[in-house]
Amino acid sequence: MTELTLFEMSSPGRQGVTYPEPDVPLAELPKDLLRSKLPLPELSEADVTRHYMHLSRLNYSVDGGFYPLGSCTMKYNPKVNEEAARLPGFAFTHPMQPVETVQGNLALMYRLQEWLKEIGGFAGVSLQPAAGAQGEFTGVTIIRAYHQSRNDTQRVKMLIPDSAHGTNPASSAMRGFQVVPIPTDANGNVNLAALRAACDDTVAGLMLTNPNTLGLFEQNVVEAIEVVHKAGGLVYGDGANMNALLGIVRPGDLGIDVMHFNLHKTFSTPHGGGGPGSGPVGVAAHLVDFLPDPVVDVTDPGDEETAPLYGFKKPAKTIGRVKSFNGNFGMFVRAFTYISMHGAKGLCDVAKHSVLNANYLRVRLHDTYKVPFDRTCMHEFVAEGKWDDAPDVIALDISKRLMDYDFHPPTNYFPLIVHEALMIEPTETESKQTLDAFADALLKIAEEAHNMPTLLKEAPHSTPVTRLDEVKAAKELVLCCWLPEEQD
Repeated sequence: MTELTLFEMSSPGRQGVTYPEPDVPLAELPKDLLRSKLPLPELSEADVTRHYMHLSRLNYSVDGGFYPLGSCTMKYNPKVNEEAARLPGFAFTHPMQPVETVQGNLALMYRLQEWLKEIGGFAGVSLQPAAGAQGEFTGVTIIRAYHQSRNDTQRVKMLIPDSAHGTNPASSAMRGFQVVPIPTDANGNVNLAALRAACDDTVAGLMLTNPNTLGLFEQNVVEAIEVVHKAGGLVYGDGANMNALLGIVRPGDLGIDVMHFNLHKTFSTPHGGGGPGSGPVGVAAHLVDFLPDPVVDVTDPGDEETAPLYGFKKPAKTIGRVKSFNGNFGMFVRAFTYISMHGAKGLCDVAKHSVLNANYLRVRLHDTYKVPFDRTCMHEFVAEGKWDDAPDVIALDISKRLMDYDFHPPTNYFPLIVHEALMIEPTETESKQTLDAFADALLKIAEEAHNMPTLLKEAPHSTPVTRLDEVKAAKELVLCCWLPEEQD
C-alpha cells in the first residue's frame, strides 16, 4: 500500500484544536511574516498522531533493537536520565538568569567537571563544546594557543594515525594545521618508526585515538607519547572510545595533554539526529589556563552552616568561547545522573562488560569472518565482509541482509585500512541472548553468501523500502516528497 503524506490526507475544514474566541483586541501580523502561498494540510489530531506513530514504528531505534554501529557506541539510554533532565528546576531555567538563581545547575556542572577530571586524570575540564568534533576543534585550538604563547610558531604539523577517527584530520585542518598521516603497523598499533621519522620541531602534536578505530588498545601508547613530547609536541587524546577504559585507564596518567569526552557515547546521553551532543574537554595542568571561557568554579566555599556558592571564571589565557552560553545543559544532567547511578565500581563494570561483549562476538565470528587484527580487542572489533570463495558478495550486501534478520547493520567501510570493513560494537548494555542471536544471523548470512549470493545482492527483502541506489540518492537529492498540483 502506498504511504500517504499529510498533505494527501488533508481534507478542508478538518482541525485538531479549536481555540476559544479571543478576549483581547486582534492585531495585524506583519506582512513579511505571512506566507499566503503556503498550503498547510488540514487534519484532525487523530490523523496527525496516527501518521507520526506509524512513521515511528518504521524507524529503527536503540529502544527497539540492537545497534552494533562500531565507533558510535550506541548504548541504551536509561530512562532515569531523561526523568532527571526534565525536572522543572533544570528544564525551565535560562542561561541568562543571574547566577544566584541557578546555583543548583552550577553545582551540577561543577561536580560533573570534577568527576570528568577524576575519570580522565586531568587538571581541568570545560563542558562547553557541543559535540565530539567540536571538542576536537577545541583541543587542537588549545594546542595551537599553547605553542603560540611560547612563540613556538614554526609548529604547523599535526600527526594523525590512519587508525584515528575520521573527524581528526578535519579538526586539524580547520585550525590551520598541516595533516601528516602515520601508518598502522602489523599489530594494529601506531607505527613507531614512522612516528619518530615525522617528529621534528615543526610538529604541534599527535591526535591519538585509543582504543583506536580497530578496537585495539595502543600497546606502545606510552612510548608514542614520549616520542612526541621529546620533540616538543603535545598529544591530543580522542576520548570517543572512553567506554572501554572507564575506571581502568586514565588517559591523563599516560601523558595525554588534552582530550575530549563524548557524553553521548560514554555516559549515555541521547545519540543521533544531529544532536544534542556534548564533547567536554579535559586538559593537563599546563593547559588549564587555555580552556574556553567561562568555566564553573566555587566562588565561596561556604562553611558548616552555609552551602558553597558557584559562579563563572575566565581562564587566564583562554582561547575564548566555543559555544553559545555554557554548553548543552540537558546533556550534563543526563551524564551526571548516569555517573551518579553507577559510581566508581559501576563505571569500571561498564568498561569490563563492553570489552567482554566485543570479544565474545569476535571469537564467535572469527573462524567465519576474517578479523585482520585478531588479538584481544577492547569495546569493538573490525572484520572483513568478503570471502575469496564468494567473490560477488561484499560488506554492503551482508549489512543489507542483516536487516532481514531484524538487526541494524554495523558500521561499513570504516576504518579505511580494512578492506570491506564491518566494524562491530555491541556495548555493555546488550545481553548474551542478543549477542548470540546477532552472531547466529551473521553466521547464517555467511552460509547464504556461499550458497545463495543473489539473496544478499538483492537484500533487504522484508523492509518497507528495499535496496536503494545509494549513490544516485546522494547525487540526486529529493528533499520534498509532495508538491501542490500547480507546482508539479
